[in-house]
Amino acid sequence: MSAPLTLNLPQGSLQFTFSSEAAQGLKVALGELMTALKAAAAQGGEPTRRTPQPPMEYRHTGDVFLEVFCNPNIWPSPFAAKALITLRDDRIRVTTEAELSQIYEDVNAYLS
Repeated sequence: MSAPLTLNLPQGSLQFTFSSEAAQGLKVALGELMTALKAAAAQGGEPTRRTPQPPMEYRHTGDVFLEVFCNPNIWPSPFAAKALITLRDDRIRVTTEAELSQIYEDVNAYLS
């Protein structure tokens, strides 16, 4: 069963049908990224001087294609980090940027 997931953006929001299983996978990917960013922030120093981390690239294909991409190597903390969101189907494509912490909160709210 799928219900609408709403991702809040700096200017507006995206709402689309998303399964709870897919949302759980996105939550895991975001949680791992946030943990890595917190660990890197605890190391201190500039993000460019830290041990390089692989980017997070979550993809889901269902009623719509959703991609969430974040390069953790350019952000000083998970609360400053932003992710690139691409949402598309056969008729429309939207690409935008949103705060990583907001996406994580939106997914958690969807799952609760």
